[in-house]
Amino acid sequence: MALENTARVLTGAQQNAMQGEAGSNAMSRVEAEIKKVIVGKDEVIRKVLTAIVAGGHILLEDVPGVGKTTLAVAISKAMNLDYKRTQFTPDIMPSDVVGFCMYDKEEKQKVYVPGSILCNLYLADEINRTSSKTQSALLEAMEEGNITVEGETRALPNPFIVIATQNPVGAAGTQMLPDSQLDRFMVRLSVGYPQAESEIAMMKARSASDPLENVACVMTKEGLLACRDAAEGVFVHDSIYRYITELVNRTRNHSMIALGVSPRGSLAIVAMAKAQAFLSGRNYVLPEDVADIFISTASHRLILTASARAQKAEVAHIALDVLRSVPSPRISAGGR
Repeated sequence: MALENTARVLTGAQQNAMQGEAGSNAMSRVEAEIKKVIVGKDEVIRKVLTAIVAGGHILLEDVPGVGKTTLAVAISKAMNLDYKRTQFTPDIMPSDVVGFCMYDKEEKQKVYVPGSILCNLYLADEINRTSSKTQSALLEAMEEGNITVEGETRALPNPFIVIATQNPVGAAGTQMLPDSQLDRFMVRLSVGYPQAESEIAMMKARSASDPLENVACVMTKEGLLACRDAAEGVFVHDSIYRYITELVNRTRNHSMIALGVSPRGSLAIVAMAKAQAFLSGRNYVLPEDVADIFISTASHRLILTASARAQKAEVAHIALDVLRSVPSPRISAGGR
């Protein structure tokens, strides 16, 4: 009997499901490695990995010392990503980030001197401590994956991920990120202080050795790109698209919101929901996926009215109010 007649032929949906399951298992191994270092912050770790699989950038807004830098280093080690860090201060210039050209006397021509941003995982530490001019050097890189120096455009490595941190306490001498730059971060997250038991476990682990030394490389760059491709292929039902549209439209018509979620934000919600489904081992999006990622994906894109700010309203609470006000669609088994 011919091989063609005996071989099992998988449908495209079955193949996607198998690839998705393998990819989600690989990301689970990455998650396990990160948890060796970051204890008791499973939800934050999962959302960071979701944003990475979705192809986005992450803004970590929190007080110093809660593990933001450690999280970035652990991710780079677990995924074998080329990692670089810039400690942003008022005297950091755009050329420190994207590089510059200088005249080489021996070559008798201008040569490009690379900046710190040429890597896979770029940690922009305390990004609000530097000037607006230097902050804007990241805009093209985050949106297009390129940098332009003296009229010449250079592609950044693929994958390229920015994890930026900022301290919300002690605003003296800081430069707030412009709304256009905030919109380019797929999510904004807060690590927060650990619970008592988690802090005890952390102190015990650090007393013997540095847990970062125990983080193993369990994924390649190519593996991450494959996960991104698989997540991109996750099925989204029309009712889910309508659900997301209703959510973002509600932010644009809310009495306490002056500026709602942008179309770029809508795309980010879709990408995050797909990645959330992928990491859950599914090849279709459920309404719960949208609900799980909505606040972290939408809240930093909202600008409150003067009245809301005067009332000291919390933007995350308003985003939650929006989420609760829109009925969730019913999706049958298989996401159809």
